[in-house]
Amino acid sequence: MESFNMSIKPWVQAARLRTLPLSISGILVGSGIALSQDLFNTKIFILALCTTIGFQILSNFANDYGDGVKGTDNDDRVGPKRAIQSGAITPKGMKMAMAITTVITLLIAIWLIYEAFGAEKLLYSLLFFGLGIASIIAAITYTVGKNAYGYHGLGDVFVFLFFGWLSVAGSYFLYAQTLHWMVFLPASSIGLLSAAVLNLNNMRDYESDTKAGKKTLVVKIGLPFAKYYHYYLIVLAMLLMMLYSILKLNTGVQLLYLLAFIPLSLHLLKVRRAKDSKLLDPELKKVALSTVLMALLILIGYLL
Repeated sequence: MESFNMSIKPWVQAARLRTLPLSISGILVGSGIALSQDLFNTKIFILALCTTIGFQILSNFANDYGDGVKGTDNDDRVGPKRAIQSGAITPKGMKMAMAITTVITLLIAIWLIYEAFGAEKLLYSLLFFGLGIASIIAAITYTVGKNAYGYHGLGDVFVFLFFGWLSVAGSYFLYAQTLHWMVFLPASSIGLLSAAVLNLNNMRDYESDTKAGKKTLVVKIGLPFAKYYHYYLIVLAMLLMMLYSILKLNTGVQLLYLLAFIPLSLHLLKVRRAKDSKLLDPELKKVALSTVLMALLILIGYLL
């Protein structure tokens, strides 16, 4: 057990709690849509949140492990030191934590599936169990392994699919057990904003990633194009959300989420003016919190 650090602090830091609010944004939006149709279920909501948080913590552990053993996390990297990089947690200890987190999250996911579909709808249960396994694989292989997709510029695609489409449309399906194409408008909006957070992270780490051979999308297209790509992500996310409102709006209070567009717009100005990519580090939190704010306001709008 020497390799498994029993001190709480390094594990809390490795779990990166500041990333958890963003991970639940899709669940809040999917649940809000279900609430608007009188389909909300408290048990499903809580279990979906716990499952998503589990996947995010697993992803954070795996990210720490993958970048740590590859040497990508080094002194050139901007931001707080990672657990393996600093020596607070050993690679063996992190692998053990990943295994434990995987088992716990999978058990919660099975409970969630049972609450949603019972024993009758086996096909739906198998589908969501498969999606759960896919989420675990995606969380781990982002940076772990020789063919880690995060090292080949595919991180944005997976973030869009898992944080956006799967999180919003998947959580809505757990309540409704049916799906309408319009749900993919807010799902895409959340996915694009989540991809924008990753893009900011990769712009900030452009120099260190380039030296380490981590070919993120930013490294592939360069910083100038990455900025334009960032503008498109956020502006398109806002437009898709407004399009959904035009198609589905019942009352004006449902437009509360527009308040979240204010910090997002101010953020775009900051990115445009930033001459040094390292100065973008504080913007990560702003976009993540703005996304959560938008999701919460969508949920509140339907509650009201």
